[in-house]
Order: sequence, then C-alpha cells, then structure tokens
Amino acid sequence: MRRAILAVLTAIGLAAIGAAPAEAVGTRYPFCIQGTEQPGLSNCTFTSYEQCQATASGRFLTCIANPYYIGESEPPPAAYRPLPGRALPPAPGYGRY
Repeated sequence: MRRAILAVLTAIGLAAIGAAPAEAVGTRYPFCIQGTEQPGLSNCTFTSYEQCQATASGRFLTCIANPYYIGESEPPPAAYRPLPGRALPPAPGYGRY
C-alpha cells in the first residue's frame, strides 16, 4: 500500500513540474510566418521581415509582425544623485516629506 501511495505522489509531483508555466511562446522574435503549413503563430523565429519573406517565397505563406514580441528592454536611467546637503525626494505615493 505504501508503494502505491508513493507512486501516486511521485506521478503527481512530476505532473506538477511539467505543468509549470514557461515563457510565453513566440515572444523572442519580431516576425512570424503564417499559412497552411504554419497555422497561427507557430513559427515566430525571424529577426527581420526580409528573412521571413525569403523563407515564405514560393509557398503559400505570409509574414506578419509578431503581436507578442516584447523587444529589447531599454537600459535603466542614470541613478538620481541629489546635490550635496540635500535629501532625496519622497517616493511616489508616499506624500510630501
């Protein structure tokens, strides 16, 4: 009986690991190819529109901009440095000093 319970718990644990959310599909590249061979947004692996067009050439496929593409994040702004002897301003939402 213990082995059966252990086997069931192991199976549930492995299923939970397999069901963990992953990165959204197709957010890494800006262009997708669509058509009868590639339904939906199943092939979003192109870094340029020209690259996508070259792959789609001669086939019943079209290229579209990836609606889920996040793009490169901008670098953080330079750190705020108050003048000597001055305090930092209050954080947003915390009112005045």
